[in-house]
Amino acid sequence: EVELVESGGALVQPGESLTLSCAASGFTFNTSAMSWIRQAPGKGLEWVSAINPIGITYVAESVKGRFTISRDNAKNTVYLQMNSLKTDDTAVYYCSRIPPGGSATFTGYSRGQGTPVTISS
Repeated sequence: EVELVESGGALVQPGESLTLSCAASGFTFNTSAMSWIRQAPGKGLEWVSAINPIGITYVAESVKGRFTISRDNAKNTVYLQMNSLKTDDTAVYYCSRIPPGGSATFTGYSRGQGTPVTISS
């Protein structure tokens, strides 16, 4: 059974940085592409970033240059480093496993329980 556990969310001020983690289990992590998506209050799911098994990354235009996705296959964990945070980045952040042949930007795959990130001064 696929299990994804996100962590690292917090309340931070604009301009600060935060790193989210997603611990994965129940599938072969090192051959799986992973993604981060988010849901801001009152809005729909938004794709943020994805990484394939060999580390090639894809980033949404809205966070390009500020967010970096990475993975540690030895730890079955995917990360999202978020810099220069803005109030618009306030959301619950989720990670997802992208199934073989799946779309890197699809937001409808199974995801964890999420970790809340609040940007406020």
